[in-house]
Amino acid sequence: MSKSQKLPTVTLNYEQMQSRIARFKDMKGFDGGLPDSDIDGSRRTLINAVGFQPPLETEKAGSPVGSEAARNAAIKIREGFNLGYCRCKPGNGPLMHNHDTNETFIPMTGKWRCSWNEEDPQFVDVGPMDVVSFPPGVLRRFENITFDEPDMEHILMFVIAGDAPTAEFTDNALAIVQEKTKI
Repeated sequence: MSKSQKLPTVTLNYEQMQSRIARFKDMKGFDGGLPDSDIDGSRRTLINAVGFQPPLETEKAGSPVGSEAARNAAIKIREGFNLGYCRCKPGNGPLMHNHDTNETFIPMTGKWRCSWNEEDPQFVDVGPMDVVSFPPGVLRRFENITFDEPDMEHILMFVIAGDAPTAEFTDNALAIVQEKTKI
């Protein structure tokens, strides 16, 4: 470290860096593990690119990407943030939920609706490379609204702060899950 540098530096060789590289084509996605995963309008594949170590799971709260995806990060780190992708067809996205940390959405392809508040719902429609950032505690959801391409799955990137963030579905969202999964 030079006299002008204040931050410590780390040197990695090529082999050491390999565990920190993930190619999208090789990442495995998961389409289950969340309360709303198996209901129409919420079907999606979540791809855990960076982080998302499993938090303590409860009946109502758990990992934002589901327990299986949380265990299978492409890049397994605990450095204060997590990055993943959601891939789904139009009309799909998670039900209203909350996080204990910031969650930021960045559409990669298609058009997406980002909604917030349950009692007085608001929304904004965004496209590729737009950014929507929700602070902790704000109820939110996202939905692919690329209805002119009904058979095309589009991709939304999400970044969530923390080493093991927690997601929690609202009581209304869980009631929808219970109603739609009755046999």
